[in-house]
Amino acid sequence: MRKQLFVKKSLITAFVLMFILSVSASCLAAKTGSDFVAEAKKTVEEISVDDAKADIDAGKVAFIVDCRTEKEFDRGHLPKAIHVDRGLLEFQANEELPDKDAYIICYCKTGGRSCLATNTLTEMGYTSVKSMAGGWKAWIKAGYPIEE
Repeated sequence: MRKQLFVKKSLITAFVLMFILSVSASCLAAKTGSDFVAEAKKTVEEISVDDAKADIDAGKVAFIVDCRTEKEFDRGHLPKAIHVDRGLLEFQANEELPDKDAYIICYCKTGGRSCLATNTLTEMGYTSVKSMAGGWKAWIKAGYPIEE
């Protein structure tokens, strides 16, 4: 009788654990890149292209981080921008961005990767990071200067 009760409890426990794991796995698998960007946008500070240009021109910005791919960067980038690929940010940030209190503006092609980069840098302890809304495309549309 005890053995049957133990087996029954073990089966119920196993079933509950499998259910929890399957629900958890399906929730994780359901996230898309857009979901991650939407979550990051809830916490990061975005800056308009015009405000970014004004801050850059006023000398307020210590680092302009282009987090696009190297190929994209080589085709053109904001003046004085440094290239830190979004995929390598966590590994290169401390070397490329040594002052965690410096004013940093991140940008990418349209604003998604820079939003994620801004979120990551904030989690890494950087205190003054903003994502440029609209990214490279918005900068070009505004007619602002670029470096090639």
